[in-house]
Amino acid sequence: MTTPRTILVLATTNKGKVREIRSVLKTLPLKIIGLSELGIDARSPETGETFEENALEKSLFYSRKSGLLTLAEDSGLEIEALDGAPGIYSARFSGRGATDEKNIRKVLRLMESVPAGRRAARFVCAMALTRNGELIKTVTGRVSGKITEAERGRHGFGYDPIFFYPPLGRTFGELPGREKNRVSHRGRALDGMRAFLARTLKRPASKEGPAPRKGRAKGGGRTLSGHHRAKA
Repeated sequence: MTTPRTILVLATTNKGKVREIRSVLKTLPLKIIGLSELGIDARSPETGETFEENALEKSLFYSRKSGLLTLAEDSGLEIEALDGAPGIYSARFSGRGATDEKNIRKVLRLMESVPAGRRAARFVCAMALTRNGELIKTVTGRVSGKITEAERGRHGFGYDPIFFYPPLGRTFGELPGREKNRVSHRGRALDGMRAFLARTLKRPASKEGPAPRKGRAKGGGRTLSGHHRAKA
């Protein structure tokens, strides 16, 4: 007899993120689907001022649309010499028509005169798990590194080719997916979320998915107060 699988909606259209999330969660009794498979083409507003607020806002928006268990994330790069930029604007840092390559070029241009000792940066990934507009779990993962002077490596996506990770002596763009997932911000956040899901899905109510917490999250993601925030 096969184990019933809970449907989990990934609230993202970023194929790179979908690959990484599916890779980490593939051992759980989940049927992981994307927004396109549900025929949802509405775009969630992102009005939050932090990664955590945006992740919750997206997760609540799409879980209300689908009524299903929904996982959303918001992530980006924070560079010390740029006062934390690009931050929550990482995906659209180079303006209208932004692409990974354009964003990277802009960062390298802004960092041209920054000495090696001041090129510190970190990736941040916040995740929110909801169902029917109810918050279930939040997790945040972070990883520190440095911005290189040129692109290195063809793996990954986003700013990976210019994010140097000192413990491994390579950029994220030089790390194969499985190796990157073990140390990355998204990998760390997913470890916390996977552990939570693994525990929760073993409960008798697993056919319906994890039970939401009491109380409805207010403000569409603007407020996380009153809910436990786990940090990975």
